[in-house]
Amino acid sequence: MQTCKDLKVCQKSIKLVTSIYKLTESFPDIEKFGLISQMRRASVSIPSNIAEGFARRNKKENAHFISISYASGTELDTQLVIAKELNFISEQNLKEVASQLEEILKMLYSYREYLYK
Repeated sequence: MQTCKDLKVCQKSIKLVTSIYKLTESFPDIEKFGLISQMRRASVSIPSNIAEGFARRNKKENAHFISISYASGTELDTQLVIAKELNFISEQNLKEVASQLEEILKMLYSYREYLYK
């Protein structure tokens, strides 16, 4: 592997970012600096921290950044629930994006466990 883009978890998290951007396009304008911004930043944080950790070339530091990615994913998960409660997204949209996120979180958890060994 040469770059983090070779990692499936990085590829999938980049696709999640595009899903979140598309999903939040329909949110009310009043949320531009609120929930939209929070969700987009949390989603972008996932592949960004995967990349930063990968670039460190040190298992312990990499695991630290994977932990940050994981935390951003759990933050995004909470924000998705809030968006659903506010009726900004449908149940179907929530399920689709939550499914993507769940897969990424599982991959990050496994990757972090591997790095700590």
